[in-house]
Formats: sequence, structure tokens, C-alpha cells
Amino acid sequence: MSSRARILSSSVGMKLLIGITGLGLFIYLIVHIGGNLMVFFGPEVFNRYATTLSSNPLIPVIEVGLLLIFIIHVYKTIRMFLANQAARPVAYRKKRFAGRPSRKTIASATMILSGLWLLVFIVIHVRTFRFGNVYEWPAGGHDLYRLEMETFANPLTVGFYVISMLVVGSHLWHGISSSLQSLGLDHPKVTPAVLVAGKAAAALIAGAFIVIALWAHFIGARS
Repeated sequence: MSSRARILSSSVGMKLLIGITGLGLFIYLIVHIGGNLMVFFGPEVFNRYATTLSSNPLIPVIEVGLLLIFIIHVYKTIRMFLANQAARPVAYRKKRFAGRPSRKTIASATMILSGLWLLVFIVIHVRTFRFGNVYEWPAGGHDLYRLEMETFANPLTVGFYVISMLVVGSHLWHGISSSLQSLGLDHPKVTPAVLVAGKAAAALIAGAFIVIALWAHFIGARS
């Protein structure tokens, strides 16, 4: 095994890869929510945006790269979790949150659970919106606006989506600051501001997705 491979397989290397891939997925979420907000401008604007995006020849390459980033993130996270469990064969009798300055929170303690939930959610989400029903849009391309409105017309789907977005917010609440710490971007002068900004970003991203789902269910699907 080469020295580079040994480094990436070490605990430090795994944290580094988890941090890099986590930030990559965070950046994708920012772009994704930006595009999804187009739904508030109606079917013409939203479908034109979706058609322009899907016709870009770089999209397949980006999708493959995003899939690889996601797989690496999940694989390395599970490996590190199992390694930590093996290093502590006897679980703590009782877990307590240390309080400040400790960053131990419910979000940090449930990262593996929230990650597994999101893994299931992403499979369902991709199946629904990437490989689901196909409606032709008269102006050319697919009518994704109709697909989104029909999907969120179902209250069970909306409920599952809202819960999943709360899980996204919880995962990002700890994940953003954890990724920056893993990359060594941790400094007493800037860390407090970074922590606040990360939590604000987590709340805004999760909140925006929830608002879209609720708007589609109560307004868009009935208009």
C-alpha cells in the first residue's frame, strides 16, 4: 500500500475525505435550492430553467461526479463510525452533553442516524424526480412543474419530505462546522462566526425546501 493510500485510510485521512465531500455536497445543496426556488415563478419559468439545465452537456459529468462524492462520503463515514465503535467495545452507561465550550449536541450525536435516513430519502427522491413520471412540456422538454405539483399533492409525501428536510437541517447543523474543523479551518477568532453562519445556513436550506413542499401542497397543486 502506498503512503498516500495509507494516509487516506487513516482516521485523519478519513476525516479529511469526509470533510471535503461534505462541503462538496453542501455547495450542491445551495445550488439545488437556488434552482428549486424558481418554482414560485410558475411553470413556464421553472420548466425553462429545468430544460436549460438538463440540456447542458456537462450535466452527465456533474451527476457522475456528484454520485462519486456522495458514495465516498457515505462509505468513509460508515467506516469511521464502525472503527470508533470497535475502539470502544463497551458503550457509555449514560451520555451527557458537556455544555460549552463542547460542541456535543443532539445533532452531532445522531449524525450516523440522520445520514442513514437521508440515504433512504435520496434514493426515493431521485426515483421520484429523476426517473419518475415523464410529462411533455409543449414548449419543449419535460414538465417538471407538473410532476412536482402532483408529487406534493399527496399529504403523506409532503409529511415525509418535511421530516426529511428537518433531518437535513440537523445533519448540516453539525456537519458544516465539523467539515471545516476536519480541514483544519478552525481558529479561535473566526470559529464562533463560522459556527453561527453554518447553523444559519442549515436552517435556511432546510427551511427553504420545507416552504417549497408546503407551498406546492397547499397552493401550487390546487391552482
